[in-house]
Amino acid sequence: MVTASDSARELATVAAQAAADKKAQDIVIIDVADQLVITDVFLLASAPNERQVIAIVDAIEEALVGLPEKAKPVRREGERAGRWVLLDYIDLVVHVQHTEEREFYSLDRLWKDCPTIPFVDRDLVEAEAGIAE
Repeated sequence: MVTASDSARELATVAAQAAADKKAQDIVIIDVADQLVITDVFLLASAPNERQVIAIVDAIEEALVGLPEKAKPVRREGERAGRWVLLDYIDLVVHVQHTEEREFYSLDRLWKDCPTIPFVDRDLVEAEAGIAE
């Protein structure tokens, strides 16, 4: 079984946190390396309106270009409508979808046989730690 590279996992985790920081919903990281030759990881996230979709995409791009390896997407599609934006980082493909598109196209169901990579929003961890004290 082929699994996602460490660098793809790191990119996905940084991107997922950037999405979470902009209040993205239903963030899922899927390891598709065993099923696809063209990429290792899909990151899926959604938002209830077009402006938030664009804000999430912008935050992900800023976070990844801020890394030491300055990751920039080789392709960016779907920006004008703000309903489904795809960012292609070769080893990572980010899909930020409007909630309605996410439900309609159901990429989660399409790739359900692939393992997911755990992601926990650090703000939730910090909030829970604060409550526990």
